[in-house]
Amino acid sequence: MAIVFLLLGLIVFAAIGVPLAFSIGASCITYLSAAKPMFLSMMPQRIWNGVYSELMIAMPLFMLAGELMNTGGITKRIIDFCMELLRPIRGGLGEVNIVASMIFGGISGSSVADTSALGSILIPAMQKEGYPPDASAGITVASSTMGMIIPPSTPMVVYAMISGASIGALFMAGAVPGILIGLTQLVLVYIISRRKGWHPERTAFNGKRFFSAILSGIPALLMPLFIIVCVSGGICTASESAGVAVLYSLLVGFFVYRELTWKDVWNALKKTLISSSSIMIIIGFTSIFTWVLTIQKVPDMVASFFMSMNMPAWGIALMFDVLILIIGTFIDVSPAILMLTPIMLPVMQSYGFSALQFGAMLITGLAIGLVTPPVGMCLNACNKINRMPVIDIFRGALPYVTCNILVLVAISLFPVLTTWLPAILGY
Repeated sequence: MAIVFLLLGLIVFAAIGVPLAFSIGASCITYLSAAKPMFLSMMPQRIWNGVYSELMIAMPLFMLAGELMNTGGITKRIIDFCMELLRPIRGGLGEVNIVASMIFGGISGSSVADTSALGSILIPAMQKEGYPPDASAGITVASSTMGMIIPPSTPMVVYAMISGASIGALFMAGAVPGILIGLTQLVLVYIISRRKGWHPERTAFNGKRFFSAILSGIPALLMPLFIIVCVSGGICTASESAGVAVLYSLLVGFFVYRELTWKDVWNALKKTLISSSSIMIIIGFTSIFTWVLTIQKVPDMVASFFMSMNMPAWGIALMFDVLILIIGTFIDVSPAILMLTPIMLPVMQSYGFSALQFGAMLITGLAIGLVTPPVGMCLNACNKINRMPVIDIFRGALPYVTCNILVLVAISLFPVLTTWLPAILGY
């Protein structure tokens, strides 16, 4: 009964418009005041312990590196590189959008940043080339879901802090699912584009233009490769590699592309401060929420419920996939990770799922929530770009989101897709 009171408090505070972080905190304070007032004095300590982690240094630094690269000329170089890379197969802007998102995801670690940066350039260009508005926006938001799956990934840093899993191993666990989503979306976009005549006319190969685009894109491509090699190879920690990524972003923006200004740096710092602070507040209050759930033995009750169903592991995995998709529709990524991990990770581990597979399933599933209304952060970011109704953007994205769902089911049923790469690298 006490847990019902806690959850109802959360729903009520969120329904009246209180920001989610403070809704979580207010529901916990209300519950503790009524049920266990002696624990109220422990809240500040619990909130501090929730955010006091070395991994928390990596999160704002990765976000800052992504912001600096966004404003330092990298977006245009990535698009030019992808145009030349796909020109031999008559790749239209739909395919360019997918490949650019795969590369950009390895830089920003954020799907919303992917939508904002690439969408502002590619959506108008795609419409000019004959793509319908809903298809242009739909492809953009669907492909941007790879941003939080392909390493580096801000949500994986949050998950690593809660689960205790190695951040390097998690990066590697997300690499294959992210690439699979990109490849399946690429095939689907190619088929639809060819059927509907969205491909450009074949043009003669221009060696000078090709090598110019490749050389210009190399500095952008080296950044995600550098991060992956450093973290997975044990050369430096995730926090150290994030710091080097910021330095690299500054050097490339100022001295290679020469498009970064001190005003851009200041704006990037402000955006990073606001974004990372909001996530840290959510993490702090969610640590209280999970602590209360632990006191009430909710994880044990959930585990007992699933065990009593006598279902095979694959059935539990599919049930969890459905749960992720439902929760991701209404709750943003970081709060969902913070609330689901302490409850569901022990349950899934009891069925033989590793923390790496569970993390890949969780983040891949929650990425779909970024393109499903009503919360859908990528939908809202795209709406600010092209002013299309959110439901029309979702309708255009739906065919391509099915690729995400197929990959989610695949990594749920076949653990090797998330564990073999970390195993090869010694995790």
